[in-house]
Amino acid sequence: MMKKIFLGVLLFAAVLHAEEIYATFTVEAKQNAKLAFNASGVVGKVNVDVGSVVKKGAVLAALKSEDIRARYEIAKTALKYAKRDYERQFKVKQILDKVKLDQVSFKYDNAKAQLLYQKALLDNTVLEAPFDGIITYKNVEVGDTVSSVRLSTVLKIQSLHARKLLLSFDQKYWKVVKPGAVFRYKVDGDDTPREGRISKVYPSADPKDRKMHAEVPVTDIPVGLFGTGEIIVNPKKQ
Repeated sequence: MMKKIFLGVLLFAAVLHAEEIYATFTVEAKQNAKLAFNASGVVGKVNVDVGSVVKKGAVLAALKSEDIRARYEIAKTALKYAKRDYERQFKVKQILDKVKLDQVSFKYDNAKAQLLYQKALLDNTVLEAPFDGIITYKNVEVGDTVSSVRLSTVLKIQSLHARKLLLSFDQKYWKVVKPGAVFRYKVDGDDTPREGRISKVYPSADPKDRKMHAEVPVTDIPVGLFGTGEIIVNPKKQ
């Protein structure tokens, strides 16, 4: 009985020492990206629309690339023959003129470099999903012309379920708010009480409003919503 009373006293003391720090927040996607073609050409394929759910590596859109693909295939063939010639000459290098061997070696290395270059050009004609997510913006259609000189965002993608609360709180609490602190909050328009834990505290205050910021990971709350809550800290434990 006395043990229970003692534990109760300790818990009550901890509550008395706990401090609730007011914070506002907005909901952001954990991951988001703006996608643009790093090549010039005419759009030949668009596989997604706003709201499309995609997997990492999925082809979202592509430029017409018959000429680039042809050069890539030529480079592959050139490398095959250069490699064959190099391997044949290398077997008899003891009786081969060093200058001749160097020429064959250079041709082989150059063929490898050319293939990598043509592969890079071909890859730039394709937009792939950088992570699992959902398309939130689309500004491209088949037949559009794009330029690598003036990059323009054609698609935006964000994580499908993973979200984060971006907290804003008074800078005077910068010493006591740490990762792991509990954040109790409500989303505007929803009276449901929620709770999470701070995963990251930003190392500097925003010079515009002198507020500190922190993040709380959450799931499936619509991006763009906002709300308020309290960060629960215990100054004596910090």
